[in-house]
Amino acid sequence: MIAVRRLVPSDAPAYRARMLAAYAETPDAFTATVEERAALPAAWWAQRLAGGPDPAVLVVGAFDDPSGERLVGVAGLRRETRPRTAHKSVLFGMAVRPEARGRGIGRALVEAVVAHARARPGTEVVTLTVTEGNAPAERLYAACGFRAFGTEPLAIRTDDGFAGKVHMWLAVGGDGSGAAP
Repeated sequence: MIAVRRLVPSDAPAYRARMLAAYAETPDAFTATVEERAALPAAWWAQRLAGGPDPAVLVVGAFDDPSGERLVGVAGLRRETRPRTAHKSVLFGMAVRPEARGRGIGRALVEAVVAHARARPGTEVVTLTVTEGNAPAERLYAACGFRAFGTEPLAIRTDDGFAGKVHMWLAVGGDGSGAAP
C-alpha cells in the first residue's frame, strides 16, 4: 500500500537521500546536479519542507511500507509569488525509486501536487518541464492531463551534449479550460 503525504522538516534526511540518488540515477532528467545539491547544508533541505498551511514550496512523498518510513518517491510544487505570475505553480523534483516504478506511485504524486494546487485559491495553472526524450515521464504527465506547449532547445548541458526541455501545463482553476477567467 502506498501512502502519500506532505513532507515536513524531519523528513529532510530521507528527502535529501532520495533526491541525490535521483540525480545520480537519471542525471539528464534534472537541471540540478548531484554535486551542486550535495553541497547544500542540511538546513536547506529542511527549509524546503518547512512552511505553514500555504507554503510557497510544498513537497509530497510516497511511502511503501506500513511504518511510513521508506520514502520511494517525491514531487514538489512551487507557487509563483510575484503579482503577475501568482496564478501559476510549478511541479518540480519528481523522482521515484527505479525499483518502485510502474506501480502508480508517480501518478499518485502528481495527483497529490495537482490537488494541492487546485485547492489553493487563485491558482489557475500548473506548469512543468521534462527533458526531451524522457517518454515515460511525458506519458505520465499527459495521462494526468498536462499538455505540451513547446520545447526549449539546448535547455541543459548533459554528458552527451545538450538536451531540450518540453514545457507542459495543466489548467487547475476556473472551469479547467485554460481560458482566462
